[in-house]
Amino acid sequence: MDKLQFECTTLSPLDGRYGVIKDMLGEYFSEYALVKYRVFVEIQWLKYLIDHIDTPVLNEAKKKDLSGVMNIASSFNFDAYKRIKEIEKTTRHDVKAVEYYIDEQLAELGFHKLESFVHIGCTSEDINNTSYGCMIRDGLKNVWLKKAKEFAKTIDGLALQYADIPMLAHTHGQPATPTTIGKEFKVYAYRFLSSIENVEAVKIKAKFNGATGNYSAIGVPFPDMDWEKANKEFVEDYLGLTFNPFTTQIESHDYTCHILDGIRHFNNVLMDLDVDMWLYISMEYFKQIPVKGEVGSSTMPHKVNPIRFENSEANADFSNNICVSLSNKLPKSRMQRDLSDSSSQRNLGLAFGYSLQAINETTGGLAKCVINEEKLAADLNEKWEVLAEPIQTMLRKYGIADAYDQLKALTRGKNISKDAILEFAKGLEVLSDQDRETLVNMTPAGYIGYAARIAKKEL
Repeated sequence: MDKLQFECTTLSPLDGRYGVIKDMLGEYFSEYALVKYRVFVEIQWLKYLIDHIDTPVLNEAKKKDLSGVMNIASSFNFDAYKRIKEIEKTTRHDVKAVEYYIDEQLAELGFHKLESFVHIGCTSEDINNTSYGCMIRDGLKNVWLKKAKEFAKTIDGLALQYADIPMLAHTHGQPATPTTIGKEFKVYAYRFLSSIENVEAVKIKAKFNGATGNYSAIGVPFPDMDWEKANKEFVEDYLGLTFNPFTTQIESHDYTCHILDGIRHFNNVLMDLDVDMWLYISMEYFKQIPVKGEVGSSTMPHKVNPIRFENSEANADFSNNICVSLSNKLPKSRMQRDLSDSSSQRNLGLAFGYSLQAINETTGGLAKCVINEEKLAADLNEKWEVLAEPIQTMLRKYGIADAYDQLKALTRGKNISKDAILEFAKGLEVLSDQDRETLVNMTPAGYIGYAARIAKKEL
């Protein structure tokens, strides 16, 4: 089946239309990835036991070359996955199928005696939660965080590029104190980086303590071992996760919810940017570069639609819906365990994937936009009433109690001309010559305060 044939039969656009996302995340959030990480955890657990437990079988293994045993995980491929799925048809249990597959591999390598130590003392969730922990850690670091940071850097680059370009601001949709294009991008760059920091700060936790979280099974054959200490060492040193010492049969999934909430917040900031860009395009503050061959409307030939920002908004919203659904479901489990979290977790990749697609869409939309300096200048030049703010503020310096009311009477709800503002400013005899000159020489385009300076600050 070629790519087009595959695309036409998929249920999720992340697998078909947005297949690049599947290529980015498949290594971390697919069914294949889950099985691969399960094999990794089982082999690491076996290695830990060989390294730390004193029994005749394990002591014998210590004397041998274990590279082949470690290769069971490191050389995992589609043939291994296929074999595990064949075994699962009989076991009807996905984790047990992994155990039996490793048993087969050990037998082929001449380590038949080690089979009894595969999965010893473990419940399935010991393997599953650690596998998901590794998947989330690696998927975050290698894909989502990397992409999010690149995007934040792009936004910060636009902040620097457009730092000095003035723009009429709008609060409540009405003309307001001018700003610069760059300063507004700087706000978004900072918000994105703050969201990223929140995600990075979450510790990815894992449990490895048996059927109900009490180390019961492993404590029977090895009563002299401090399994709380040992399993913490295993989780943190052999798997690179943070140990959760207080659990039922399952890890509580709270950290997963914190990560999903962080991604959701990033998505919300992204949608805020999408909507702002959409509005600025509609106001002609940005022009969109036409691409040869592209069609904006099936009937209106002139159209160049801001579809990338609209697509981003939709994908970010879809990611958020999945994040909320998982955050609502995962922390809840009947007594010591029910299986509903298992089906839910299989959708984690979708939350990451739709967020990544949203980032791609916004990036593409921004690449098609150029500043319309003519329109920006024209709008500023039509709104001299925004200078009512600095004039009334200057009057306050001189103790004029009704300064605000004077400017309100002059400007509120009106389009005031340049001449009217200048005439008013020139007539303010209470001001010093220098302060009056400041107001007389002020323009809407020049009334940007520290905007350019803020846009150029390092994050």
